[in-house]
Amino acid sequence: MTTTVDTPATPEGVFLGVLRPGTPEWDAARAGLTITATEIAAVVGLSPWQSRFSLWHKKAGLPGKPFESSPAMEWGVRLEDAVARKFGDNHPELHVAKTGTWRHRAREWQRATPDRLLLPTDGKSATALLEVKTSPDGGEWGEDGTDQVPIHYRCQVLWQLDTLGLDECHVAVLIGGCDYREYRISYDKGEAELLREAAIEFLDDVQDGRRPPIDGADATYQTVKAQPDGVDPDPVDIDPLLADRYRQVRADEAEVTARGRQVRAELLDAMGNHTRAHALGDLVAYRTVHPDGTTRALQPARDRTHA
Repeated sequence: MTTTVDTPATPEGVFLGVLRPGTPEWDAARAGLTITATEIAAVVGLSPWQSRFSLWHKKAGLPGKPFESSPAMEWGVRLEDAVARKFGDNHPELHVAKTGTWRHRAREWQRATPDRLLLPTDGKSATALLEVKTSPDGGEWGEDGTDQVPIHYRCQVLWQLDTLGLDECHVAVLIGGCDYREYRISYDKGEAELLREAAIEFLDDVQDGRRPPIDGADATYQTVKAQPDGVDPDPVDIDPLLADRYRQVRADEAEVTARGRQVRAELLDAMGNHTRAHALGDLVAYRTVHPDGTTRALQPARDRTHA
């Protein structure tokens, strides 16, 4: 369902409405020869969730891995309003407005769905954007008040700014459930043009049927798995070099697995009854335990934290 709302004006954006995820209208606004803010990082090979290969298949209308929500995604959605309210509490000079999906005024294929628009409390036009994020451990996030956000989020933000014609985006993130930080990203014309050129080239590849090469991303593997639509019992001849690479990788994986078991066993042996292992003051790993004190699992430290 498409919901129309009174929305602030933006310099270059055309408001398409509030589109509910999973509806035909939502899919139509994101399908085909369009690039959204959440897709641009995949176009340039920087997305942790999609690959250029998987996105190409999606845009070409070919099968891909079905969308699956995760606990992190669920809680990100549940906490979005709370984090946005915190930003509003910190900035009483700004009005924080919910919004929907936009396209660029001239480039109809350029789409974005920012989390919030920011306006002066006495104004009617948006002057900036707000993106709301959550993170379990703060990896790749810089110091509060900087512009140091994960690179795929920077791509997303620059695409949104370029789509709506705005110059600034605030990013509010809640890390580990209690560490609230704010970042500020300014529009960079050079970076935006590079992203736009990459998107145009990508859409040309989709239209002309030029499939990207297979890479090592899980999204690529899942996309390849989704392509067969039948069963042929006859064998197929493959390149002997591909066969050799496959056999070698299988052997390497077995060796790495065995080495991993060995080093984990050595580390647990060195820890004994202790629940944390440090090296030169840095947390390396910790041991979770059953009620009787036996080991449940050995967990790696998320980062090099002094504790």
